[in-house]
Amino acid sequence: MRSNMDRLRTLEEKIGYGFKNPVYLRQALTHSSCVNESRLSKEECNERLEFLGDAVLELISSEFLFLKYRDLPEGSLTKTRASLVCEPSLAYCARQIDLGNFLCLGKGEEGSGGRERESIISDAMEALIGAIYLDGGLEKAREFIHRYILSGSENRELFLDSKSILQEMVQAKLKQDITYRLLTEDGPDHAKVFKVAVFVGDTAWGKGSGKTKKRAEQEAAYDAVLRLREK
Repeated sequence: MRSNMDRLRTLEEKIGYGFKNPVYLRQALTHSSCVNESRLSKEECNERLEFLGDAVLELISSEFLFLKYRDLPEGSLTKTRASLVCEPSLAYCARQIDLGNFLCLGKGEEGSGGRERESIISDAMEALIGAIYLDGGLEKAREFIHRYILSGSENRELFLDSKSILQEMVQAKLKQDITYRLLTEDGPDHAKVFKVAVFVGDTAWGKGSGKTKKRAEQEAAYDAVLRLREK
């Protein structure tokens, strides 16, 4: 079984950033439920880092949109930023680096599917940004945000409309039927996690998960849109 230090190094390799002070990384990955079931103090969970990371993310994403869309008015910039950093979008980005698998969770959260819960992994993504900011400064945090959140942002701006976008793309390119199939349904009634695949004809083009089937279908459609745009 891998040691905790090995797990931290694996995540560092995934994100391409090595922490000078690994305490920041451990804290970013420590959910409050883990603190509640251990001898750690409440200050050692990732909530404060999440607060900091949220502010850093807002600054960098605002800067990115301000420079990229020079003709957009304030209202449109605000709406676009909200779609980029909303909970489902951040959760999707977190899944791309398997962030949920590195979290320290309490037994209750672990048993109820916490590693897949959007609220938990999106908060952890913000905490990770806060940790990188403290450890390496604003430029390193900017690099991480651009690489894992703002990269491909033109697609993610359309995240909330992914099902209709997929429908239009399939009609134009493939002219086949789209079906969504439930793969798994885990967790207690108050904390379900649904996993769904979207098929175009007989081929699975995308997978997604979420706290509702609708959200899982949306993420699966978004995954399929990205794949089809590469085709």
